[in-house]
Amino acid sequence: MEKFKDGFVWGTAASSYQIEGGAKDQGRGDSVWDMFCRQPGWVKDGSDGMVACDHLNRYQDDVNMMSELGMQAYRLSIAWPRILPQGKGRVNQQGLDFYDKLIDALLAKGIDPWITLFHWDFPTALYDQGGWLNSDSSDWFADYAELITNKFSDRVKNWFTLNEPQCFIGLGHHSAEHAPCLKMSFEKVLQVSHNSLLAHGKAVQAMRANAKQTLNIGAAPVGMVTYPTSNDPKLIEAARKATFDINRLDCFSNTWYADPMLKGEYPEDGLALFEQFLPKIRTGDMETINQPLDMYAANIYSGGALKLNAAGEPEAEPLIGSGRTTMDWNVTQECLYWGPKFYYERYGLPIVVTENGMANCDWVHTNGQVEDPGRIDYVRRHLKSLRQAAADGVDVAGYFYWSIMDNFEWAHGYQQRFGLVHVDYDTQKRTPKSSAYWYRDVINSDGDIL
Repeated sequence: MEKFKDGFVWGTAASSYQIEGGAKDQGRGDSVWDMFCRQPGWVKDGSDGMVACDHLNRYQDDVNMMSELGMQAYRLSIAWPRILPQGKGRVNQQGLDFYDKLIDALLAKGIDPWITLFHWDFPTALYDQGGWLNSDSSDWFADYAELITNKFSDRVKNWFTLNEPQCFIGLGHHSAEHAPCLKMSFEKVLQVSHNSLLAHGKAVQAMRANAKQTLNIGAAPVGMVTYPTSNDPKLIEAARKATFDINRLDCFSNTWYADPMLKGEYPEDGLALFEQFLPKIRTGDMETINQPLDMYAANIYSGGALKLNAAGEPEAEPLIGSGRTTMDWNVTQECLYWGPKFYYERYGLPIVVTENGMANCDWVHTNGQVEDPGRIDYVRRHLKSLRQAAADGVDVAGYFYWSIMDNFEWAHGYQQRFGLVHVDYDTQKRTPKSSAYWYRDVINSDGDIL
């Protein structure tokens, strides 16, 4: 029987802006997401993150709940403007104190905290100085990383620099669907991308230099996957190529971000396609970006399928009638086999799935319970695929379900529910769903009951 390796990490994840609330409390500064939410019509249900799940005040109860649900690890993010209200300079001690207490509460319950430094809540004060387009932005981020590392690396071993640059750059700076809601020229978009990659590299340098223990460091990009619908070698190779190719003028690829981080170079196809839009790449930039990392992490929810057509050539499989989540994403468990496999073959680092999960139509039933068999089936399918990848030689190190509880789903507001735990936003009552208890049993069996 296939098994996950010894030490495989079972966890859940959330992010600061999506659950904390307290957007104006305890000295926190403004973020671009606060700015975004103030604009009428930008968030689908007109909501904001001012209260969210009130995790700022309910963290101890939430940690107790995670413990009761058997979580081994919790991936959280630090709100940059909660620590540095102006993005740099004066430190907000109340912000540090909150994360101090949260980390200690997790450790007291035997839950390992994994920290993401940046999950999109960029300080508005720095946005007003040009944001990621400012050439100083990588230094701002490195200084922030140094501060956080000095404070928490005595207790926290596992770290991520940036969460999903494809989204905060592509959706935030190119298509204007997310904060800060910009439609930049592609030339400026690529400059933002380059500056954020420099921020990653400089942050890793700062973290290594100031760590209180040996750290495991990665980033958490979107994991884009194209998978084959058969084991035909020609089709597998075509799926691998499609997973890593850059063939359109947008931000959504794996290699534009991962290759500089892990290979010290931009991919040749991207350089050719983007030639007239390329940022200024200074001497030493690529060396700065290319810092040694300890894991390849990716947020993987779905994938695209390839089939062989009647002529024996690869083409997209339309997946007509396939399972769909309420985010209108295909249910394609194959993505958690082929994605980790392709990434491991290309980059050679242990694979951590930092996000995987589904938005579902969840409500508290008349019996007081939240039944979500669709989510259980979704996670079972994906975990079985991930376990098969591990059995086939991929070094799979961990899995984090997104997310521990229903929360503010960015431009969708509170319309989408990804959580293992239902949140009544009027009362803040938490109700673990049937999937939460099922996932607890999966963890307790180390995946054997899948």
